[in-house]
This record gives sequence, structure tokens and C-alpha cells, in this order.
Amino acid sequence: MAAPFPAAVEDAKALICDLCASLYKMGWVGGTGGGISIKPTPEHIVMAPSGVQKERMQPDDMFVLDAAGTVLHTPAAKPPPARPPKLSECSPLFMAAYELRGAGAVIHGHSVNALLATLLDPDATEFKVTHIEMIKGIEGHGFYGNCVVPIIENTARECELTDRLRQAIAEYPQSQAVLVRRHGVYVWGKDWIQAKTQAECYDYLFQAAVEMRKLGMDASKPPAPPPLPAPAALPTSNGHAHDGSTPAPKKARMAPHGAATRSLPTAVVLDIEGTVAPISFVKEVMFPYAQAHTRAFLEASYESSETQEDIQLIRQQGQEAVIKAVVAWVEAAIGADRKVGALKQLQGHVWRSGFQQGKMRAELYRDVPDALVEWRSLGLKTYIYSSGSREAQRMFFAHSQAGDMRPYLSGFFDTTSGAKTLPASYKDIALRASSSSAWSKDHIAVQEPRRGPELGDVQCNRPGVPDKCPGMCSGGGSSGSGGVGPGILIINAGTAIATGGTGTGGAGGRGGFGRRGLLGNGGAGGAGIGGSSSVVGSGTSIGGQ
Repeated sequence: MAAPFPAAVEDAKALICDLCASLYKMGWVGGTGGGISIKPTPEHIVMAPSGVQKERMQPDDMFVLDAAGTVLHTPAAKPPPARPPKLSECSPLFMAAYELRGAGAVIHGHSVNALLATLLDPDATEFKVTHIEMIKGIEGHGFYGNCVVPIIENTARECELTDRLRQAIAEYPQSQAVLVRRHGVYVWGKDWIQAKTQAECYDYLFQAAVEMRKLGMDASKPPAPPPLPAPAALPTSNGHAHDGSTPAPKKARMAPHGAATRSLPTAVVLDIEGTVAPISFVKEVMFPYAQAHTRAFLEASYESSETQEDIQLIRQQGQEAVIKAVVAWVEAAIGADRKVGALKQLQGHVWRSGFQQGKMRAELYRDVPDALVEWRSLGLKTYIYSSGSREAQRMFFAHSQAGDMRPYLSGFFDTTSGAKTLPASYKDIALRASSSSAWSKDHIAVQEPRRGPELGDVQCNRPGVPDKCPGMCSGGGSSGSGGVGPGILIINAGTAIATGGTGTGGAGGRGGFGRRGLLGNGGAGGAGIGGSSSVVGSGTSIGGQ
């Protein structure tokens, strides 16, 4: 007599019955279609049978398989008109999720929403949606991100889908589901709770996309960021605008939320490491990834003109051998944290491959996406200045855990503008960022500004950052207690750039970007950046109280 199964297996049998009854009411498993399987222990998989009324199943109807998919228990046959017990045709597809994703449960549903989602574009191989709340219910996704689900073509029999589904799972490592055209969807999770949650969220997204299409909207397209308002003329001490032609306006221009923005900067320049992302992520994830994958990347792309250009740049550093020397040089340069353009360019190409294949996802501090959106709504341009190449910066923000944040950035600077430790680099960036020409296609059209820009700096102390600035944060400038007026605000994790910043109203002393992050507590107030009553690290934001 076979040994009894663990209690977790018996519990899973009853749970599948309850879940299938619930899914039946939602229209996902009608007409004997669809099903659920749960892996309650590392050695056991419980699976609903095929060809039965899913809402009437009983625990003794369940099959039990081992981790390799071999049947350990077949349920006993029941009197007519019940059909003989039959293992679900979905079993090899369920096994694909267990083997390739380490799933703890898999749901297969025939929702009408899932079916229609595959027909929004009959030729599409992907379903895409962005900027919809329920995206956050999918592991590894956020509101601002692109939620992508592969679509495979249907076959006459369910089991014939196996190879296509396995390929889709392998090619879309971030997706937690696979759609089958004119059929339904497979969704999995680390346990039955996550599988159910994600199945419900996906179905919501499918329905939202279909309903939005009826209204002429495309759920795969993000809403356009609000246009940047035209900069207001800045008053001088004699009450005239800087061009001297007309009297300065008596009232400050108003931000979208009704707050005065007279003392806001015209642009914000952010560092990456320790400012918008933990240094630990760059040091412990991105650099090791480049070290581990440089050889494979070079061997796979050696004949491409891009890789040849990378190698040629590194040859100029004094290396003679090709791939072997490049790999050794890269490992040594990364270990020494050398800020060399040739290294940064090659690293960027290796990282691009990793981001595009879904093997890496940029880790931003949680307040960063909201800060970028808020600054955009206030009319601020936001730029990135980092030692990584501009291409690497773009890939970083395109593949963050919050989604693609590039629409909220006005441009990118790297060390071609100069070393981060040189004040001249920031003056050059300030001239460019304050240009009347906007950035186009990730590069700036440089023009002579009408007036010299003011500069101010704020240093942040973030988790994962060495304690370079014990005072938490400080606003730079030269006008007494303030300093950062309508000019360029530079935010980083330890490089002090106190190069000016007279402004109108100042920075409010030493307030600004504190422990609570880039936005902090404050709204947009009249005291300027930080506010005169704020203290170091208080968390007041642009526009203090």
C-alpha cells in the first residue's frame, strides 16, 4: 500500500477545488476548460483533471505528480455519467513553469478578456500595457513600467503548445504569464496566492486595454508628460527683466498646484550612484555583471563594428592582445573603479545586452520616480550627469524596476563634459542645461545662453552610500542663508560644487533633500528650495515651508 501523502498535498487538493469554483464564477474555467496546479512540497505537484466540470470537483478527483511530472496517484473512477479520470492536457505546460521559473502554482484560464487581448493586434507577438495601476500587482513591475506578455499561436491540442510556451518563457524572463492567441492565458507565481493575484491583475489589464481601445486609446503608450511651461522673465534689482526691455512681472508665476515657483531652479542635474540609485547596486550588480559577461559578449559580437570600436579604444590604453587582454584590462579597471571612457563605453554595451535580455533591472530609490514626475509638473528640466556613458545611462533609466523613466528626463551628461570632480565640468553642464534649445534625441543643441546660469549643490546621504557628508544635506550658494534661485541645482552624493547661485529668495539655508528622499515632506512654498525654517536632513523638498 502506498505511503500517504503529506498533509500539504491533501490541503492542496481541497484548495484547488475552492479556487476552480471561484474561477468558474469569473468565467475563466467554463465548459471543462482551464485548470490549476499547485506544488505544495518540493516533491509533489497536485493537478486538476481534464474534461470535468471544474466547479464540481472534489479533492479525490485530483492527480498527484512528482517534481519531474511522473504521475504518483491517479484518482479512482466514478460511476457514469462521470468520465474516466484523465490527466490534464495542460500538464506539460504547467511543468514548463515549474521547471523554468521555479513556480509554486500555475493557473490556466479561458477568460474572454485574455482572448480579446490577443486580438488587439492580430499580428502582434506581445501584449503591452503601461501606466495602469494594476501593473503593480505583477512581480517586478511598476506603474511607470511596460508590462509585456508574450503571445504564442494556438494549436489543435493543448499539449502541442509546450515547445512554444517554453520558448516564450525563456525569451521573456520578466513576464509572469504567456497568452495563447484566440485561446487564453497561463499565469504562474511563487505560490498559489501570488499566482491568483497575478492572474487577476493580468485579467484587469487585458480588460482595460480592450476597453481603452474602444475609446480610441492605446494602453501600450504612456501618457505624454505635461509640456514644460515657458520660463518666466526673471526680475533684477531695478525691477526690469534680464533683457532690460520690459518691467518685471509683479507676481511670481504659479506652478500647476498653485504654488509660487519664482525661486525654483530652471533645471535639476542628478547623479546616479548614491543619488537616484544605491551605490551598492552599481558596485555589487552592474560591475560584476560586466566582469562576468565581457568575454561572452566580445566573442558573440566580435565582428560587429561597435565591438571593434570598443576594442580599438582599449588598444589605445596600451594593450596588445585582443580578447584576452581586453578582458584582463576590463577586470582590472573595474576593480580599480577607473573612470575611463573606453571602459565605460564597453561596459555600457555589455549592460545594454543584459538589460535588453531581462537579466538586469535598474534599482532606483523608491522616491525617485515620483520626484521626476513632480518636477516635470513644476516645469523643471531634469538631467543626469554620471561617469557612465550616456548610452548606459539611457539603458539604466529605460529598464528600472519602476519602468521606463526616460520621458521624464531632459538629457544625459557623461565625462565627455569633464570629470565630476572639476567645477568647470558643472559650469559647462549648466551652460548647456540652461540653453534655450531643448534636448532632442538624447543630445543637446548647444547655444549661448542669454545670461550666466547660477549653480547650487545639494548633497544627499542615501542608504548604501559611504558617509561622505555627515550633515546629511546642504544647499550651496553665495547669497547669505540662501543661494539656489532660478538657476541650476546639482544633486549628488558627496561632490561639493559650491560655485555660486545668487537667485531670488535663495535656498532657505541648509534645508532641502533630506532623509525622506528627493521629494521629502515639503510642498512648493515661497521660501525657495528647502525653506528658511528647514534644518539639515529635515526632508523638506523643492519649495519649503
